Amino acid sequence: MKLAIVHEWLVNYAGSERCVESFTNIWPDSTVYTLVDFLDEEQRAIILKGKKAKTSFIQHMPNAKTKHRYYLPLFPTAVERFNLSDYSVVISSSHAVAKGVKTNKKQLHISYCYSPMRYAWDNAEEYLTGFKGKVAKLFINYLRRWDLKSSKNPDYIVGISNYIKEKIKRIYNRDADVIYPPVDTDKFPLELNKEDYYLAASRLVPYKKIDLIVDAFANMLDKKLIVVGSGPEKEKILSKATPNVDVIGYQDFESLKTYMQKAKAFVFAAEEDFGIVVVEAMACGTPVIAFKKGGASETVVDGKTGILFPEQTSESIIEAIKKFEQISSNLNYSEISKHADKFSREKFEQNVKAYVDEKSKIFFQSKQKTPK
Repeated sequence: MKLAIVHEWLVNYAGSERCVESFTNIWPDSTVYTLVDFLDEEQRAIILKGKKAKTSFIQHMPNAKTKHRYYLPLFPTAVERFNLSDYSVVISSSHAVAKGVKTNKKQLHISYCYSPMRYAWDNAEEYLTGFKGKVAKLFINYLRRWDLKSSKNPDYIVGISNYIKEKIKRIYNRDADVIYPPVDTDKFPLELNKEDYYLAASRLVPYKKIDLIVDAFANMLDKKLIVVGSGPEKEKILSKATPNVDVIGYQDFESLKTYMQKAKAFVFAAEEDFGIVVVEAMACGTPVIAFKKGGASETVVDGKTGILFPEQTSESIIEAIKKFEQISSNLNYSEISKHADKFSREKFEQNVKAYVDEKSKIFFQSKQKTPK
């Protein structure tokens, strides 16, 4: 089975690249196509097993390494130009245009979808701030039309969570299956000895709602909060921090892991498509206090691995902290860590391989039965 993987761009090692890493673990002989490939050698060894991806014409555009998103208007054309006629199976790794790759009726196309195109739907205005007025409107309308049209390309769509499955149905009117993305739970060992502080760790950007967490602890001066992360909201967060809140900035992996292992609970207020960091915390045996919407509502078991709160408000967070402290002595750190293993990379790779094998069997058997 000759297989191609199509991914939007390869410029760093983030959430979606972890999935591509697993795809190349499962199918080491596959060929990866992407709009641009600017991985360093360490990233290339992990994600592509040392190979180079086949790239589009955008690879050679000015400043493509750092400004590739500026070429967004060209992305649909670029991905449609990939010639994948030699492959029997195509897996698109898509949060924007990868699912728009052209295949024929003899090829099986499975799209692993992180989200319907963010540039076109829920956060369009946020992503298209460089475009002004009528131009932005026209461009959004163009992207939406193309996105809806290209959503019909895959034979099957797999969402990263039920939250995304619902978005796929709402926007594309297509049914999707769900396979949760890989979390390297083995890199976050269980720690039974917790210390007396709460932890929040994130890029300090508006939608992460770290300011709400800090506001909550400003009203609970007897409880300590450590905030790990940096970003454009750092000064705002610092201005809100009371003496019981330590904003310690970016930390390397080992330091962050230690903070995560030792925290009495991890606090998470964002509405995320999945939320890898939530599972990493639970892998350490650390309970999670999270917003009850998005991926966290599917990974955190309310009352067993943490507490889910209903609203993105500081008041809701305060109530959740109170509930947590009432039940915390009954929580089993070992069971929390065991629960996180359901989202491990090993489990992801088993599920993806089984899914592709099953759909390939159904697809190609149906083609054999089709009259000439």
